[in-house]
Amino acid sequence: MKKNHPFKFTLLSLAIAASFSAYAHAEYTEPENTETVKKVKETKKVKDGEPVELDDIVITERADSLIGIAGSASEGYVGQEQLKYRPVTRPSEVLETVPGLISTQHSGEGKAAQYYLRGFNLDHGTDFLTQVDGVPVNLPSHSHGQGWMDTNFLIPELIKTVNYQKGNYYAENGDFSSAGAANIQYMSDLPDHTVKFTGGMFDYYRGLVMGSQKLGDGKLLYAGETVHNGGPWDVSNEYLKFNGVLKYSEEYGDSGFSITGMAMGADWNSTDQIARRAVNQGIVGRFGAIDPTDGGRSDRYSVTGEWHRQDKNSKSQIMAYGLFTSLDLYSNFTFFQDDAINGDQFGQPDKRYVTGFRAAHTIFHKLGKFDSESTFGLQFRNDNIQNSLTHTKAQQLLDYTRNDTIWQSTLSPYFDNKTTWTNWFKTDVGVRLDGYRFNVSKSNQNANNGTVYDGMASPKLGMVFGPWAETEFYLNGGLGFHSNDARGVNTNVDPKTGSATDADGNPIEKAVPLSRTYGAEIGMRSNWVKGLNSTLAIWWLDIDSELLFVGDAGTTEATHPSRRYGIESANFYSPTDWLTFDADLSFSKARFQGNPEGGNYIPGAVETVIASGVTVHDVWGGFYGGPRLRYFGPRALIEDNSVRSQETLMLSSTLGYEFNKHVKIQAEVFNMLDRKDSGIDYFYSSCLKTDPCYGSGGDGINDIHFHPVEPVSFRMSLITNF
Repeated sequence: MKKNHPFKFTLLSLAIAASFSAYAHAEYTEPENTETVKKVKETKKVKDGEPVELDDIVITERADSLIGIAGSASEGYVGQEQLKYRPVTRPSEVLETVPGLISTQHSGEGKAAQYYLRGFNLDHGTDFLTQVDGVPVNLPSHSHGQGWMDTNFLIPELIKTVNYQKGNYYAENGDFSSAGAANIQYMSDLPDHTVKFTGGMFDYYRGLVMGSQKLGDGKLLYAGETVHNGGPWDVSNEYLKFNGVLKYSEEYGDSGFSITGMAMGADWNSTDQIARRAVNQGIVGRFGAIDPTDGGRSDRYSVTGEWHRQDKNSKSQIMAYGLFTSLDLYSNFTFFQDDAINGDQFGQPDKRYVTGFRAAHTIFHKLGKFDSESTFGLQFRNDNIQNSLTHTKAQQLLDYTRNDTIWQSTLSPYFDNKTTWTNWFKTDVGVRLDGYRFNVSKSNQNANNGTVYDGMASPKLGMVFGPWAETEFYLNGGLGFHSNDARGVNTNVDPKTGSATDADGNPIEKAVPLSRTYGAEIGMRSNWVKGLNSTLAIWWLDIDSELLFVGDAGTTEATHPSRRYGIESANFYSPTDWLTFDADLSFSKARFQGNPEGGNYIPGAVETVIASGVTVHDVWGGFYGGPRLRYFGPRALIEDNSVRSQETLMLSSTLGYEFNKHVKIQAEVFNMLDRKDSGIDYFYSSCLKTDPCYGSGGDGINDIHFHPVEPVSFRMSLITNF
């Protein structure tokens, strides 16, 4: 358990201070207006064959048309104008602006969120690539899970745009992007200096300061926040986070650069998921903890440098980044199943240094007589990792299950060509090459040391038809991949026993380094009705058979080939400039292939997501806000579908009033219906001290283990601008 923070209220009263593109000729520029997301400059032929330059098309939010700009029905943008009106309980919920995506939590506030999208239980981010200003957030070969995606360092008020691309159809996106990707872009300039203080139920406090000012020939943006959250849990989260951003940028006509530094530190107690029988028997309440010593500590520090230029013939961008992250995570999901004396708590420390760069150069040219643009890109990433799986009691080390030093590198060149063939037909053809090196050394089992190399080519194709009557049609397809944990790739013996066979006598198998994914989508985007932006997509995704490394056990686990398909509809309607309605619907089906013994349902795979809301702003003298409804449908929790989760329905709302341009007040209410739903459900075996399995060395009791949603709660913010 962590020490108390005697000065937390003093600290919490202060914030940390100064501490895609069009198919024709297109250019992405750093906007002067902070609400601008994307500028697209088009050319077209006139009768004498000479091009003329048209007006800029400025994309600011979902209400704006992407006709002639987007490459698929499931690509889109979300701007700050939408984000600032949404009730948000934690930073990861920013990604719920991606239609069909669910962010939830099954542990303490400081742990990476759990995500669901397109028939996936994405765990902590496995098949959804997230980047912030181009820097990848997902961490490979992580101690707790492949693709660990901790977004707790995000400051929602700094986000200029969330650009999402679902599916594996984009040459610029590689590992972790089979379900989709999101690139979150921070602002470089703010219109005001802002001080914001939020207080709420369950010992919630947040202080934020941010602003920008001219410095030399450029602009310096600063932001800092501190957050404390106790939560409704019987064992308080005692979540305490300090987080800061500094960004300096300069623009010189057709070129510019930026340098960004970020720093975050947080620690917390965890109330992990609990067995339903423990609640039914009165051992703990819904908000209780079976192991009250679970918790964690995380740190993240990064530096990024970026340079860009563009003119009428080409555009270029180069960026390099360095990142240090560390995590000490302590969890207990099975309680006393393996160790009746000390309990089953395990630690998963992970410390790494990440370096990488990205470069892209686009040429605007002719392909015969047709307007075309070709992009040549190169991405490199290197992770130097030290992580472990340990057996602990009250966060004190008892012994090691695994202890490894990992060196994982990837080099990824790609090419992409977009050509306008007629005024109603465009193509996007690309290919991506990914080369990987998986090295494990200094393992506690020498037989698990080794180096494996692998590579994969992934072609992509997109076609756009239209527009007709402000409606476009899309056909997209591509091959992608998913990397596996370097430890699983090099595993030869069981890390606990040193045996080449598992407990059932089966030989230990290595994980497949790179597993192929196959995706396709047909879609439509329409702005035919004035003020209504609607998309419809029917998608399909197959994943090859693979072996997955299970971070919580330190071993590999066989899975089957899988197939997922579904339909999505996203709708955004603005009948007036002060009122918007949105409704996103997603229905998915996920199954193992090959009729595996035990059933073909994929446990935890999301089936139905419905999200809708109403937003008003600048009405009745300055009121803004509105309600939001999120429906997370039932899911199979076991392969034969004999056990299913319940639905989760959340109604939340924001209501604010802007007194003048300097002062406003905002209230947020969460779970207004005070529903007693689960944030997440699992089905597996565990052992309580009251179970027959306790101390017998026998199997545990199969049960649903759940983490409840927070009860109805309220937060109030005071925001001042100057």
